[in-house]
Amino acid sequence: MHILITGGTGLIGRHLIQALTKKSQPANAITVLSRDVAKATSALPGHINAVRSLDVFENFDQFDAVINLAGEPIADKRWTEQQKARICNSRWEITQQVVNKIQASQHPPHTFISGSAIGYYGRQGNTPVTEAHANVHNEFTHQVCEKWERIALQAATKTRVCLLRTGVVLSDDGGALSKMRLPFSLGLGGPIGSGKQVMSWIHIKDMVAAIVFLLERPQCEGAFNLTAPSPVTNREFVKAYAASLGRPAIFPMPAFALRLMMGEAADLLLTGQRVIPQKLRDAGFQFTYSDIQSAFADLT
Repeated sequence: MHILITGGTGLIGRHLIQALTKKSQPANAITVLSRDVAKATSALPGHINAVRSLDVFENFDQFDAVINLAGEPIADKRWTEQQKARICNSRWEITQQVVNKIQASQHPPHTFISGSAIGYYGRQGNTPVTEAHANVHNEFTHQVCEKWERIALQAATKTRVCLLRTGVVLSDDGGALSKMRLPFSLGLGGPIGSGKQVMSWIHIKDMVAAIVFLLERPQCEGAFNLTAPSPVTNREFVKAYAASLGRPAIFPMPAFALRLMMGEAADLLLTGQRVIPQKLRDAGFQFTYSDIQSAFADLT
């Protein structure tokens, strides 16, 4: 299978490419879109072909599948108007380019898997949220994801489309835990705000396995929640992480302090969502790490 991947040098992309290149014999052929071709070629596992622009392709007839993971990190910087535009455009523009190439194809890829996030639902408190949940909270994260998904679904006239509504991805080589490791290792970690907000998370191995699962099952389409089946409160999350490091979690981060540092982006950490991967489970996907203790035991 020949697969085009955007965002291949990111956390999920790196692990996904490793899995895809090991999965079959002969290995899947991987083409990666990257602004730094030399870096991508040297950093990514296996033998890949890297391109700087999708303009090198008239259409996507040569690809069997496209996996679109590109996007500016959403929580790394304060949400100035400029940064909000960067977050939006880095998702919307590349997704529209991919859709245009699929629509221009006489023999389009059989599958288009495109990123999204549980931010689609906005803040939801303690209400269980499945893919059928219609009562979204109209805030910035919803607006980003709603248009991102709407653009991707334009390709549904030519190919099967799956949308990845992803939670907090846990990995030992990037993502949220890379920012938490130092203070928690020093015993300086603790709950954020009230600690009661619900966190919906997924282990990187389950994240990759779920993408491969969707890639291989033509009956799966539409939006899927890529989160573990057991969300936890922030207090439970930080307690479990600290325990896995043999440290306490007794230094809370007050909400006002987080807002001073992050501004509006602090809402990502201070508001919660109890997201349930209903469609994945109904399709038969089996999680390896369904509880937070087993996830941290594997990662620390």
